[in-house]
Amino acid sequence: MATTELDRDPSKAITAIRDARPPATDRFTYLTIVESNLSPEVLPTLNEVLQDAGLTQEIGWDLVYNLVSLPGSSSCLETIARLGNPREVILKVLETLELLGEEEGYEADDEAETTKEKKEGDVTKTEKFITLMGMLAILHGRIKTKYPSRFLAQTLQTVLGAYEAGSEEMTAAVINLVHSLSGKRARPPLPSRKSSVNVTNLDARGDRGKNAPDPEADDGKEGEAKTEDPDETELQQKLLLSFATCVLERYANGNDLAWAGRLVEFYEPERTVPGRRTLMGAFREEEGLLAKDGIVGNLVALIGDLGLRSCSRTFLKHVCEGPLHENPLAGSEDFESASQVKLSTGGAVCLVAYWVFSSTIFDADHPQPEMNIFPDHYAVLDKFLQDDAHAQIQQSPGTVEALVTIGFWLHANKFVSANPNTPLTNPTTSPEDPTSDFMRYIHLVTLIALFHPKLHVRNAASTLAGQVLHSDPSDDDRLKVLYDLLENCTFASLKARAITWLREELIAASTEKLHQATAFSTPQALETVQYVVFPNLDFLVEDTNLEEVVEYLVTNAPFLMQAVNLGLFLWSSPEKWKAVLPANMDATVRQRWFEPLLESIERVQKESKSSDVELGPLEGELAVLKGRLEDLAAKEGFTGGKGV
Repeated sequence: MATTELDRDPSKAITAIRDARPPATDRFTYLTIVESNLSPEVLPTLNEVLQDAGLTQEIGWDLVYNLVSLPGSSSCLETIARLGNPREVILKVLETLELLGEEEGYEADDEAETTKEKKEGDVTKTEKFITLMGMLAILHGRIKTKYPSRFLAQTLQTVLGAYEAGSEEMTAAVINLVHSLSGKRARPPLPSRKSSVNVTNLDARGDRGKNAPDPEADDGKEGEAKTEDPDETELQQKLLLSFATCVLERYANGNDLAWAGRLVEFYEPERTVPGRRTLMGAFREEEGLLAKDGIVGNLVALIGDLGLRSCSRTFLKHVCEGPLHENPLAGSEDFESASQVKLSTGGAVCLVAYWVFSSTIFDADHPQPEMNIFPDHYAVLDKFLQDDAHAQIQQSPGTVEALVTIGFWLHANKFVSANPNTPLTNPTTSPEDPTSDFMRYIHLVTLIALFHPKLHVRNAASTLAGQVLHSDPSDDDRLKVLYDLLENCTFASLKARAITWLREELIAASTEKLHQATAFSTPQALETVQYVVFPNLDFLVEDTNLEEVVEYLVTNAPFLMQAVNLGLFLWSSPEKWKAVLPANMDATVRQRWFEPLLESIERVQKESKSSDVELGPLEGELAVLKGRLEDLAAKEGFTGGKGV
C-alpha cells in the first residue's frame, strides 16, 4: 500500500473512510480510499461502515487479504463474513489461505515474528489462519445451494494445504471449523487429556441472527425452510470425516506423541532406567506434552462425533486390505456420493493406534480392533513400507509409530496369529519358501528399528521384532530368520540385535520343558549361524591397509561387541551349554575370528598414534572391545585356560 499523508494522520484517514462512502464516491473509488488508509486506528470506523450490508456485499470480499494482516481486524472480518456475498468472500478467503500456505512455516519464523510483533505489531501466520477458519465457519452456514458439498470440498482441500501440524493453535482452529460445519458442538477433552489450547471461534462467539441472507440462494428460497437432500447431507458428513482423518495423520506426523515408547514403558517397566524421567512421566508433567495429548483426544472425539466410533470389520478391511489413500480429498469437488469419499489410510491407522494406546494408558473407553499380527497387521505394514521404506519412514514418522504401537499392543494381548498353533505364514505362501511372509514382517519392523528418527520408536520396533520372532511356534522359521539377518543384513546394529535374539532363543530352549529336541536345544542352531556370527576375519591381517581395517571396525563395532558377548555367554559356562555347542566350535572361532580380530585391534591402537588416521569415538569402543576379548580369552572353556 502507498504511504500518504492520511496514513500518518489517523483522524484524516477516519474522516476519509466515513465521508467517502457511496454515493459520495462509486464503490471502486471508495475501495481504493479504504485500502490506501488501512491502519489499526481506522478499524472501528471501518467496522461501522461495513454494517451497511449492501456496501459490504460490494466491497467486503476485496478487503479480506489486506485486513487479515492487520492487528485488531477480526471484528471487521467477522462483519464481512456475516454480511458480504458469501460465495465471493469464500473464494477470497481460500485464495488468502493458499497464499498463507506459501509463507514460511510457523516454527521457522516463530521467534522472529515474536520480536517483530513487539516492534511492528505484525500478525502471525497462526493468527491469520485462526481468523480465516472462523470466517469459513460463518460463510458456509450462509450459503444456500442445492449442492453445498462442492463448496465444502474446495474449502477442506485448501485448509489442509495451509494447515501446519506443528501448531496446536492451528489444530484447535481446524477442530472448531469442523464442529461448526458439521453442526456438532465441541465438547471438552477428558480430564486425563486436559488441553490448555484455546483459540477464538468467530462463528461461536457471534449472533447468527445478524447474518445477511445469501443473495444468490438457489431458486431464491433463502427465507424458506427447506429439507436438504439426505444423500447430500451424507456426502458432506463423509467429506468432513475424511478431512478429520487427514488432520489426525498430519498431526501425528508433525508431533512426537510417544505412543510406542509409552506402551513399552507400560508393558515392560523393567526396561526403564532408575532415576531417569520416563516418557510417561514427561507427558504427565510438561504442559506442552499435555496439550498434545489433549489435541489428539479432541481430534479422536471429533472423528467419533462424525460417526466413526466403532472398529467394525468393514473399517478394518479398509485399513488392512484396501488401497493406500494418501490424499483422499483430491478431486473431491467432483464427488457425487458418500461412497466415493475415502478416509486417509494413515489417519485410520493413527486412529486405531490411539484407541489401543489410550485404552491401555488412560483406561479410556475406546473400541479394540479384532485383528491379529498375522495376517492383518502384516498386511497394513507391508502396504505402507513396500515401496522405498526409508523414505516412507522419514516422511511419515507418526503413521509408522502408530503401526508399531498397534503391533506392540497386539502382541501384548496375544493377538499374534489367527491360527496360533501353526507357523506364522500365509496359506498362499510359496511352498518353496514357506517362511517368506514371516521373514518379510520381521524385515519391515527391523527397517523401522533402523530408520525411524525417534529413538524410542526404534527401540519399540526392535522389541516388537524380537517378540514376534519368538512367537513363531516353528523353530526352523525362527532360525531361518536369524540366519538371513546375520548373513544378508548390511546394518551392524540389526545384526547385533539378531545375536541378542539368538541368545534369547537359546535361553528359552534351555528353560522350557520340551517334549522333543528343537533347533535351539541342540547344536543345530549354532552350527547354522556360527560362520555368520563369527565370520572369518583373516582378511584384516592379510596386507590390508590401516584405513580399511579402521573402516571395517567402525562399521561393524556393534555387531562385533555382541558377538564377543555371545562368546562370553557360551564359554563362561561350557558345561551348561554343552548340549548346544557344536564340536570344536571354540577352536574354529578362536582361529578364524578371535585371533585376527584381536590382532587387528592391537595394530590399529598402535599404528594410529604414528599415522594420520583419526579414531575419534572408535578409540574408546576398541578399548572396550579389546577388554571383552581378553575376558573371553581367560575363559577355560574357550581356550583351555591358555589365555591369549
